[in-house]
Amino acid sequence: MTLLPPDALADRLKSGLLSFPVTHFDAELQFDETRYREHLAWQAGFDVAGLFAAGGTGEGFSLTSAEIDRVVRVAVDEVADRVPVVAPATGGTAVAVAQAQAAQAAGASGLLLFPPYLTEASQRGLADHVSAVCRATDLGVIVYSRANAVLTDTTVAEVADRNPNLIGLKDGVGDIEQMTRTYARVGDRLIYVGGLPTAETFALPLLQLGVSTYSSALYNFLPEFALRFYAAVRAQDRAAVYQMLNDFVIPYLDIRDRARGYAVSIVKAGLTAVGRNGGPVRPPLSNLTEAELAELTALVDKVS
Repeated sequence: MTLLPPDALADRLKSGLLSFPVTHFDAELQFDETRYREHLAWQAGFDVAGLFAAGGTGEGFSLTSAEIDRVVRVAVDEVADRVPVVAPATGGTAVAVAQAQAAQAAGASGLLLFPPYLTEASQRGLADHVSAVCRATDLGVIVYSRANAVLTDTTVAEVADRNPNLIGLKDGVGDIEQMTRTYARVGDRLIYVGGLPTAETFALPLLQLGVSTYSSALYNFLPEFALRFYAAVRAQDRAAVYQMLNDFVIPYLDIRDRARGYAVSIVKAGLTAVGRNGGPVRPPLSNLTEAELAELTALVDKVS
């Protein structure tokens, strides 16, 4: 399922739930290809609309460009015949352009453009950054609006007009007014992806703002639960959504919020909790404590 035209990729991604597989490391914190392949094969066995390799939950920020390329190539080789693989483009413009070109060469189906590293930028600069990456590839591109690269509605409209292969906006801010302005101005020209940490928490209200899908970290270790939750959101079954929030998601958030970076660490711990060995995170992230892992395991057991 590689080399999808941008419009076909957009149609596929907005049709269902999305997820960012974790990137497995061994005890020496080196990429563990065997366990990563096993995880991808398991993830692709459920009804997921797209998998984002080396993304935020995949610790792409902790990988070198060479490691990102390897992770993307492994993902394409393992599951791209079943599920679209979306690769990352990170860092400053030159690095992001190089990664975009590498992703296309690797056979990825699309690209997620992350915020530039560290530096703040004007809206004009961000528009030029997005456009440079879009021009560098034939792949469909989703831009991630968060951190130091929050795009206004006018900037989103500008980059959508300038770049036919820009297919989506991933929102990592949750500003209701800004999302309303963006959808009012841009409409269905783009797809809108929920990208806040533990996106299930925001999925129902954001649906009303045109955010028809989201990336589920929970899908990594509770795929069936994550898919039930997504189905309830799309059906606007408020009773079911809030029941699952109370049964699992909110207690899960209580553990997640105990330390910075746990939004990623808890996902790998969740895999360990279901017997699939998520392994460690790389610094600067830290792993859950043994007590927190035991607490998470007991919580998982209630909904498994």
